Amino acid sequence: MGEHDVSLQNDNERLRAFTRALLEDVRVLEQMLDTPGLFETGVRRIGAEQELFVVDAGLRPSMRGHELLAELPHSSFTAELGRFNLEINLEPRVFEGRCLRDMEEELERTLRLARVAAANHGSRIAMAGILPTLGTEHLTLDAMTPNPRYLELNRALTGMRGGTFQTYIKGSDELSLEHDNVMLEACNTSFQVHFQVAPDEFTELYNLAQIVTAPVLAAAVNSPVLLQHRLWQETRVALFQQSLDSRSTAEQERGHRTRVSFGDRYLERSMIELLREDIARFRTIIASDDVEDSAEVLRNGGVPRLRAWCLFNGTVYRWNRPCYGISQTPDGPRPHLRIENRVLPAGPSVLDAMANSAFYFGLMSALGSEIGEPTKRLPFEDVKSNFTAASRYGLKARLTWFDGEELSAARLVLALLPTARRGLESHGVRTEDIDRYLAPIEERATTGRTGAQWLLDSLRGLETAVPNKDARFRAVTEAMITQQESGAGVAQWPLAEAIVDSDWRDSFRTVGQIMTRELFTVHPEDLVDLAASMMEWEHVRHVPVEDHEGRLVGIVGHRSLLRIVGRGAKESIKPVAVREIMKPDPITISPDASTLDAIALMRLHKLACLPVVKNQKLVGIVTEHDFMGVARELLERELSAE
Repeated sequence: MGEHDVSLQNDNERLRAFTRALLEDVRVLEQMLDTPGLFETGVRRIGAEQELFVVDAGLRPSMRGHELLAELPHSSFTAELGRFNLEINLEPRVFEGRCLRDMEEELERTLRLARVAAANHGSRIAMAGILPTLGTEHLTLDAMTPNPRYLELNRALTGMRGGTFQTYIKGSDELSLEHDNVMLEACNTSFQVHFQVAPDEFTELYNLAQIVTAPVLAAAVNSPVLLQHRLWQETRVALFQQSLDSRSTAEQERGHRTRVSFGDRYLERSMIELLREDIARFRTIIASDDVEDSAEVLRNGGVPRLRAWCLFNGTVYRWNRPCYGISQTPDGPRPHLRIENRVLPAGPSVLDAMANSAFYFGLMSALGSEIGEPTKRLPFEDVKSNFTAASRYGLKARLTWFDGEELSAARLVLALLPTARRGLESHGVRTEDIDRYLAPIEERATTGRTGAQWLLDSLRGLETAVPNKDARFRAVTEAMITQQESGAGVAQWPLAEAIVDSDWRDSFRTVGQIMTRELFTVHPEDLVDLAASMMEWEHVRHVPVEDHEGRLVGIVGHRSLLRIVGRGAKESIKPVAVREIMKPDPITISPDASTLDAIALMRLHKLACLPVVKNQKLVGIVTEHDFMGVARELLERELSAE
């Protein structure tokens, strides 16, 4: 769980005091690491945090997360950045015996609690790296959990950034977005796993975590769409990095690292290197008055909480992040170290999430001893390139492995499964549990059916049966939730099918759901003949006119062109600019407006189309033809339901 007790008034004096406490924490931690026997050793524990989406009856984000939390046990559940998110915190377990099965059963048990609470509020629970039905309308500050930590994080990062965050991700589609807050980060949900390590093995195991991240992620990808755009197989990676990019223009030009990063090199000596590097690179953006004198606590024989560093560490998002905690042991409180892997997406199912973590834990337990000094056999630039390739292409990625061997991610995953098995066996994990959790990994690598591929294949299969794009994304979300509740792994899921019930109406309630986004536009100084050619080639009757900043300035209709053609038949005329015949300042509508409001507006003003504008930018167009298509599809759905 992150720290939530922060100040909203982080003035310079308070930040300086907090920074002093932060530097003191690092010095104290360094002293603790140099003290033999101080940290808990000789035990390996594992743990996890499961992030969730709450969706409404229409399968879109539900802002009722806070109401659900009031009915759920605080020991297991906590809030996240978005009102539509929840987080489950699983109990840490000694890595042995039936630990994985116990973790799975706990996760299933807490999920049932969440589902019951959600049902009480007309909502449902979804596990998805990125919810397919998310829209920009769900990413306003009104959708942010009203928590001091999140409010201050947004204030500080937007201030450092200069007001807006730029997101550009290219996959099968291309997404270019400008956003004025950090809520894009709330699009991401993950299954974060923790691996307790001793101080003297931290460096070796942290480097190993970096190495195995790519093949583990390649088998686990589950986030191929964002805002109805098909992007990376694990779009969370690109989105998270850009959604919290607080760098100024000058820092970007200097190649300054973002707060979300994989790192640039192997660790050489101890975790202190990571702490020093992060503090040197990134400004303190959240402060708290509830900090202790760590040095005094240590001198008095206590265990420091290192609260200043833990709070700072929560604002630097390494994909493999160092963590510090305190264990309650029979001998009293003992400090411990963990490696937190933040790469794994939520879902597709509980079984899949546990399979991903078992694969990771197994490799962390055996690969290093079997390979022998892996950092000397695989340059870090290849490790980092592997991570990006796995994020973009999943099992289809080409990865570079030890001694320069190049192979597909699917082939590498299959080759690593025996190593993962030996790692789990070395900790006494039950054979039946090893079989249970490694089987889904093998099946995914053999068939290519990851969560991401299932979703993309489902969307492709629905294109003919479901013309409405919004309805297709609702259909895959419905199928995803249904299959999650069945307990089957994603490689066994049938592809999503069209929803045939009254809920189809939810796909046609707003203008943004039915508008045409693929626009052909002209500029005011363009030749009228260009607009006429567009209409003929693309079979459209209206062409919006926008300036070079994307602002709508007019619209050209086919009737205006007919008048020009008629005049041209009678006399020779010089070339005409679009601005001379366009209708300036046309009536517009917001994508969030209801379809009924759009119909009423078009009838009132006798319009054949309405340009759709958001933040003064043209984002789509809705026409009479669109409404006829909606009416036809709704009628067909009603008839088929009968």
